[in-house]
Amino acid sequence: MNPPAAVVRPSLRRRLVLMLGVATLLAALVAGAVSFVLAYAEAREFQDDTLRQIARLAGRVRGVSAGPDRRSARASATLDDPESLISVIRLPDDPRPAWLTGALATPGFHTLDTQAGRLRVFLLQGSSGRAVVVTQPTDSRDELAINSALRALIPLLLLLPLMAWLIARLVRSGLLPVTELAGHLDAQAAGQPQPLPELDLPEEMAPFVQAINRLLARISGLLGQQRRFVADAAHELRTPLAALSIQAQNLGQAKSREEMAERLGPLLDGIGRARKLTGQLLSLARLQAGGAALTLVEVNPLARELLAELMPLAEAKNIDLGLDETAAVGLAATPEGLRLMIVNGLENAIKYTPAGGEVTLRLRVEDEQAVIEVIDNGPGIPDEERERVFAPFHRRPGAAGEGSGLGLAIAREAADSLGGELGLRPRPDGAGTVFSYRQARRREGRVAGV
Repeated sequence: MNPPAAVVRPSLRRRLVLMLGVATLLAALVAGAVSFVLAYAEAREFQDDTLRQIARLAGRVRGVSAGPDRRSARASATLDDPESLISVIRLPDDPRPAWLTGALATPGFHTLDTQAGRLRVFLLQGSSGRAVVVTQPTDSRDELAINSALRALIPLLLLLPLMAWLIARLVRSGLLPVTELAGHLDAQAAGQPQPLPELDLPEEMAPFVQAINRLLARISGLLGQQRRFVADAAHELRTPLAALSIQAQNLGQAKSREEMAERLGPLLDGIGRARKLTGQLLSLARLQAGGAALTLVEVNPLARELLAELMPLAEAKNIDLGLDETAAVGLAATPEGLRLMIVNGLENAIKYTPAGGEVTLRLRVEDEQAVIEVIDNGPGIPDEERERVFAPFHRRPGAAGEGSGLGLAIAREAADSLGGELGLRPRPDGAGTVFSYRQARRREGRVAGV
């Protein structure tokens, strides 16, 4: 079996270095090209200024005297040196070259093609038909100009490796807070996540770290809730399991079939209560875990189905269990979560409503919200107890009947997972309690929040 191929992960550091390096290289190339062009143009302009200055110097030298003069001769020899890149022609004293034709009728700069090559020519027109012509081969000019431009470009090219090194160091330094935050996360205990430090953070990283801290806070809350749930569940299961153990021992000590049958009933009842408690604990754990996708649920047929299931329980206490439908209700919900909420509301109402009482499941719409209500005429719940009864394993002092205190807790968890609001309030027209759930209803074939 071939080993799995190594996963190549994209590197943000390499990407930043590459992007900054490419941007710096492009900027250097553009700056180098501009610098080269400007240096080249400046060198050409300087060379033209040199030709102009030589022409004026040659004119002044010639105009000092008509006779021979040692200083003028020295200057003339220097300017007319055959090895010099610059040649000076004095008209009409010097022989006129073949290329010096009527094309040079106007003073100033000209570029001419000759048999010896291309020349840059400057004509200085004097009085009495005298003139000075200064020439320079363009090849020599271009070589000098290019060398001058390259000398301006070389320092910029030499800086590129240094810039690449600086970019790598700066990117590594800029991403150092990410590495430090990863170290903080790795050092944390799995069961006790702590928020990351938010001081001295770069502005761009602050929202990311704050989002992580909010997530860690939610995880910490869930872990605390899980620990409390496990502790409460262990506490609640310990009592029925101990009772089952005693009842099993009593059953084993029975001396006759009649005594065994008599002791078997309480054992079966205890097993049934333990099974129901375990089912409730599993339901509560699933609701707290969440993650189920919301679907479109038609509440009206679900309500009729649940009433049919609970009808034997209501008939055993001679309770009038009914359904009041004033509108068709559709919700974005998980079928299991909605079923658990309604079932626990109905079971709680049936349990605490005295024999001969009434329990009504009402479906209605109010202000674009679907409202599901379980209305009973039982003893009611005191104001100070209406929120406490939603806590897991909480039972009101003096409450009649047996129970684990999980029914309303499961209903509240289901309501929270569906995004609705669950509450208890007194019945307005007499004794009793209204178990009320509100949620935005389906509109125009779509479900809000889906």
